Amino acid sequence: MNLPSDSELIENHVFDEIMVGQSARLLRALKLEDIRAFAAVSGDTNPAHLDPEYANDTLFHGVIAHGMWSGALISALLGTQFPGPGTIYQDQALHFVKPVRVGDTLTVTVTVLSKNPENHSIELDCQVVNQKGICVLSGMARVLAPTVKVRLPRVAAPQIQLYDPQVRFKQLLALGNKLDAVRCAVVHPCDDGSLSGAMDAARYGLILPVLIGPEVRIRHVAAEAGIDLTGAEIINQPHSHAAAEAAAALAASGQVEMLMKGSLHTDELIHAVLSQAVLRTGRRMSHVFRFDVPLYHKPLLITDAALNIRPSLQEKIDIVQNAIDFARILGVTTPKVAILSAVETVNPTIPSTIDAAALCKMADRGQITGGVLDGPLAFDNAISMHAAQIKHITSAVAGHADILAVPDLESGNMLAKQLEYLAGASGSGLVLGARIPIALTSRAEGPSNRVASALLGLLVAHNARRSQPRTAW
Repeated sequence: MNLPSDSELIENHVFDEIMVGQSARLLRALKLEDIRAFAAVSGDTNPAHLDPEYANDTLFHGVIAHGMWSGALISALLGTQFPGPGTIYQDQALHFVKPVRVGDTLTVTVTVLSKNPENHSIELDCQVVNQKGICVLSGMARVLAPTVKVRLPRVAAPQIQLYDPQVRFKQLLALGNKLDAVRCAVVHPCDDGSLSGAMDAARYGLILPVLIGPEVRIRHVAAEAGIDLTGAEIINQPHSHAAAEAAAALAASGQVEMLMKGSLHTDELIHAVLSQAVLRTGRRMSHVFRFDVPLYHKPLLITDAALNIRPSLQEKIDIVQNAIDFARILGVTTPKVAILSAVETVNPTIPSTIDAAALCKMADRGQITGGVLDGPLAFDNAISMHAAQIKHITSAVAGHADILAVPDLESGNMLAKQLEYLAGASGSGLVLGARIPIALTSRAEGPSNRVASALLGLLVAHNARRSQPRTAW
């Protein structure tokens, strides 16, 4: 049996041991995560604590901590150190002197002023001082001190994983700042999800929507769902096939710079695009998901989970290259690509491991450019440095992957849906490899996902404008 060490134990100070003038201290540095966690558990979402733009215009000229966060440190000191377990709060007076900012290191000190043997209460002076020696909080506490000595294993604080989808969404939208909206053909938007997604993207200034489909039906959907079609051009087409062909023709003639899937099958739209020779690039078209995952430290791209069912090695070259080029557009200078399989060693009986090894060697020889590849890698050691270390994997990619290249559509689709439904990830995505980006959206996606896909398309479309001659996306 392993007994806890002294550092893993917590011991209280009973009333009879405590002397007037005795004191205790606690040190704590304030991090931005502390402010967000306090807001989450308290419900105090005052923008002075969470919104830098608003906070810059306040008296304090920047984000500050909640006053009660500093007060909570006094409670932590009283309850865990002095007097410690068994302490019961009776009263607390606080005087807030100065603001506390991210990066400040606070020293919390409580000093015994008096003892009352009749009810075992003590009064303590409370001071909180920052790293500059400036008092930020002062006050007085009265507690009932414990009377029974205890020495217990220290309880670890629960971990809080903070993930704010709206913050991540705003950060993604910020990539499109100062970019003009592009004309986007929205193909057969005959349900409220696809129609509202297109109009939301227009309101965010990402696209100039060209709605292609049966006009009467589109207007009926808009009326039923309360969707404002102001600013949208409508091109009447009788059915989804005709809408896809019309949209592809507009793209081929340069009249639109992006396509967005509405309520039609993906293969209808892709077939129409491929029928326009000018939209082909010689590179295989593929889909890339972009996910913000709560438990991963950066955005994660997954390819191909929506278009290519069982890609060959030659097709995987294009799939990986499309994803690398896309990641670079998103600002990743040298994307790290993990070529996934079930194991991290080459096994002749598992074809995906052989493909992974071949892709990595092709990257070494310059047949795939712009990124760092490693594989085969199992999912765990692709995204977890700890898992890679346990398996003695030395890799520049393991634990830091920007792109996960999956063996086939089935595994990729299951991985993408698991991240979304079990890990709480928020996703968006594009079809790449044609002359213009294609935003694919599903009926299960929410409005923000559709807007995010439009933002990705905007970035790719503007990159194509700058490319001379236009390259493959």
